[in-house]
Amino acid sequence: MAEVAVQRATGRGIWGWMLFDWAAQPFFTVVTTFIFGPYFVSRMASDPTTGQAAWGYGIAAAGLVIAVLSPVLGSIADQTGPRKPWIAFFAAIKIISLTLLWLAAPGSSLFLIVLLFSLASVAAEFSTVFNDSMMPRLVPKEEIGKISNIAWGLGYLGGMIALIFVVLFLAGSLETGKTIIGLDPLFGLDPKLGEDARFTGPMSAGWYFLFILPMFFFTPDATKGLPIGPAVREGLSELKSTLFEVRKRVGIFRFLIARMIYQDGVNAVLALGGTFAAGMFHWSITEIGMFGIILNVVAIFGCWIAARLDTALGSKAVVIIALIMLSVATIGIVSTGPGFTLLGLIQLSTADSGGLFGTAAEKAYILYGLLVGLAFGPVQASSRSYMARSVTAAESGRYFGIYALAGRATSFLAPFLVSTITLASGSARLGMAVIVLFLGIGMAILVRTPYPADKPVG
Repeated sequence: MAEVAVQRATGRGIWGWMLFDWAAQPFFTVVTTFIFGPYFVSRMASDPTTGQAAWGYGIAAAGLVIAVLSPVLGSIADQTGPRKPWIAFFAAIKIISLTLLWLAAPGSSLFLIVLLFSLASVAAEFSTVFNDSMMPRLVPKEEIGKISNIAWGLGYLGGMIALIFVVLFLAGSLETGKTIIGLDPLFGLDPKLGEDARFTGPMSAGWYFLFILPMFFFTPDATKGLPIGPAVREGLSELKSTLFEVRKRVGIFRFLIARMIYQDGVNAVLALGGTFAAGMFHWSITEIGMFGIILNVVAIFGCWIAARLDTALGSKAVVIIALIMLSVATIGIVSTGPGFTLLGLIQLSTADSGGLFGTAAEKAYILYGLLVGLAFGPVQASSRSYMARSVTAAESGRYFGIYALAGRATSFLAPFLVSTITLASGSARLGMAVIVLFLGIGMAILVRTPYPADKPVG
């Protein structure tokens, strides 16, 4: 493929693109991982095992839809040209679905809430496909890793700010009704009805709407292409050709297979880590929120380091280092319980100080969580820059569609296996242990992948 010359975008255009991650992240932080998800599992569902299984199946269903449609939409977008209309369409679906999560009162329909969450997840991922495919047109390839990691760090900063707001001003104690700083929850929210957790849906929707506007106003987009009808026909035809083509581009194909496997593990850690802690330690929204704040502070630092390492060492090295850290952290997490860590090799005191994270086991969980925080931003940001450095701007839509497919093709599998093993064994710990296999196998394949991935395989 002939390379399209990249004329550096303006500063406003680059910042508008990076703010997309800032806009999108609160959904993943306060809804998926730290506030709404754990509330769904521990309080909305009849019991934590049923809740984790339902939540996991919802994630799996969304992943299956994303896997099937992402490459199709990416190929069509290459033909229609502009990405912004697609982002706007899926933003509307995400905003409506998140707003309706307010309906998730204790005892209400699990199916409806899981459906709304899955719709929001699908729309969020499709919007990301189109936003990511704009990246090769903004800066020269040598700067892609830097802006990718900075954007991801901005995302975690935005997520952390949203999470701090929830913990300080919305999340009330079930006993006292007060927030951690002794205030009544804003807007008259009643924690006994789960309104503090339920409000994170509409809040994330409003945040997303507000902060994607700079991307629409300032970031340059591809020029106009075919009308939608011919674009669909041409895009589907080109997708078929691309799927055959990618198997001949051995390095890119190997990278996509590796990412398909390890990203499944990463997604499962992010989606289920908070709910696992909620079920095991019976953490309140305040404790889960504080855990999330700690992880996001560390994640911002991790992305800041990775932005420099990606330029100095390359995206591949950053991804491998991050996967090693995530594997160690996940082994630690699943081997920790009340009174022990590393499956009993280290015995811990069961005394509870009565404060936040009052037991030794909870403190050990926090330490493993710090490793997750350092690694989960760089593993995703540098994977994105790995791909962007391996394709041309002209083919970025269809290849980022396949990239999303690689990140989601088996994304239903890890949550499905975690949920199924959890139900079959009655142990959330055994279910979560499956994640380590996905991280390890993906990393083993990546080690043998060239960098950039379009280089000939030796």
